[in-house]
Amino acid sequence: MNAGTLASRKIVDENQLYLRRQRNAALRKAASAAFKRLEPHLTEAKTILILADEKGVIIDAIGDELVLDEGQGIHLEIGGDWSENTIGTNGIGTALRTGKPAYVHASEHFAEGVKSWTCAGAPIQDPFTQTTIGVVDLSGPPQIFRQHNVALVLATAREIEIALAEQKQAERTQLLEAFLMSDHGRAHDSVVLVDQSGRVLFRRGLEEDVLRSATELAVGHKLLPKLEGLSDQDIPKLLPLSVEAQGVEWLKLEGEFRGAAVFLKDKGKLQRKADETCRIKPRANVAEAELQIVGSSPKMINAIGLAERAAQANVPILIHGETGVGKELFARLIHSRLPKKDAPYVPVNCAAISSELIGAELFGYADGAFTGAVAGGRSGKFELADGGVLCLDEIGDMPIELQPYLLRALEQRAIYRVGDSKRRPVDVRLVAMTNRDLREEIDKGNFRRDLFYRIGVMTIEVPPLRERGDDIQALVDHFSDLYAEENGRPRMVFTERAIKQLSAYQWPGNVRELRNVVQRFYLVKSDNVVTVRDLPPEIQNDFDSCDVDSLEHILGGYSGDLESIEARAIRRTILAENGNLTRVATFLGISRPTLYRKMKRYRILKSDVLGGGAAGWKGPSDRTLKAFEPE
Repeated sequence: MNAGTLASRKIVDENQLYLRRQRNAALRKAASAAFKRLEPHLTEAKTILILADEKGVIIDAIGDELVLDEGQGIHLEIGGDWSENTIGTNGIGTALRTGKPAYVHASEHFAEGVKSWTCAGAPIQDPFTQTTIGVVDLSGPPQIFRQHNVALVLATAREIEIALAEQKQAERTQLLEAFLMSDHGRAHDSVVLVDQSGRVLFRRGLEEDVLRSATELAVGHKLLPKLEGLSDQDIPKLLPLSVEAQGVEWLKLEGEFRGAAVFLKDKGKLQRKADETCRIKPRANVAEAELQIVGSSPKMINAIGLAERAAQANVPILIHGETGVGKELFARLIHSRLPKKDAPYVPVNCAAISSELIGAELFGYADGAFTGAVAGGRSGKFELADGGVLCLDEIGDMPIELQPYLLRALEQRAIYRVGDSKRRPVDVRLVAMTNRDLREEIDKGNFRRDLFYRIGVMTIEVPPLRERGDDIQALVDHFSDLYAEENGRPRMVFTERAIKQLSAYQWPGNVRELRNVVQRFYLVKSDNVVTVRDLPPEIQNDFDSCDVDSLEHILGGYSGDLESIEARAIRRTILAENGNLTRVATFLGISRPTLYRKMKRYRILKSDVLGGGAAGWKGPSDRTLKAFEPE
């Protein structure tokens, strides 16, 4: 950071900025009434009112048009990054860093290009978690300097917090009504209701002794990561080990998914599960670990060989691969090679623990460290993993502010509990896992470069299933043996065409998706022969191996030019994702607005692709497209 800097940084990628504003839709909605009320008073006052998110990026701005135009010169505009790490002392970044109102006038700014401005910022806190989620800021030329500007932004921030609380309370009430009116809501005794952010809104049917063993079920606690993009199969795997789900119901408000009801297994089973998690897991059986890593493709053999070599070196290991490829099996393999037979294996999902609690979860805490702390303190995952393996899943989701403490623990081979100054030596083998490109996260400022090099001394790339060739046949045989024994039925026979179709499929969910497909056959089929007709629709409709003539009405012409290829890819993906355009856009690597424009350009109607739709393009309209455009 240079004091001679003339302007802050700005997010120039429209899609990235659009997604950032969408993620903060609730904050923007809560601020809209206050901004609308103040806007008429700012028009001629040479003043602008700004809303920034938790990273200091501006997501809304109103006020005097001339001042808004001048602000563009220093990127004091939507997309501008005003964190202290980027531009030094300023009303937005300093309020974020301190968590208190900040007034920064003229020469008090760090960067040279901002010294002709004055600004007052106040942090906005989540009304339930009390974490800072944004900043409201009043900025303009030095002549607007008034001490009471701080009072104005502070009052505006409180107004936004009240609106947020009302929003969340109204949504909680609506979700509860939607759930309790459903058949499942009346039928199930043990249930936890979570909102879009994964935070617990309501629970029922859990005894106090169970709740003490599963503190993650407390109302207001962040039980799950954001629900967006998760499936029914993902949620049970993301729950704490003390909680076992038997089903999930998605809850809609105004036609959009706003939460989920997670139905839990009976109290006896849940209590036994909670008791089990109080003990460190025993060392995995070597033969079992080897048996579960099925495959002989070159990329898989290379990955297994590297894991065997990495297990012999006492260094941190990073396992990288797409969701569902089986990264934890490699972590278990490394653990199985430790010389101690009873070495602990302690898994932690960084994405499933709230940013407020992950420090205490990893490092433990002292007596009285915070409100609600267990008397006498508590050891963290590092201490539980002493002498064994600590497996940090989704390490890319670890809060940036906690990363220096993880780095220090790895370098010093010791930890300090939260609220305690006592140094506690630990001998822990770290295995980190992620499906993210951590180098990209470094460039975005979400991951520390020094931590990346510390955890990635050895990196194992687990290949996606689509790159593993004949391993699909081996995995089908493996899972078929497993579920035949589990369900007490004869092993199923897959026809040659069925295997060919399975091998041609791209498997976006990787091995996890294949396992679920095989398991489904053992649950729903009455006979023991699997044909192409038995395969899920997305696998049956692999156009390269199906009768193209019979699908001509779906695919349209295919001339081989780039536009035809692109249109064909969009139609195929719509069919594979069963019409979910958000997943289609994600799979194709484009934004949703771009997908809509391309669908309009190629006259692709979702209902036509899925079957039964009227011919011709009937949407989205220009008005809909405009609503989805990044502003």
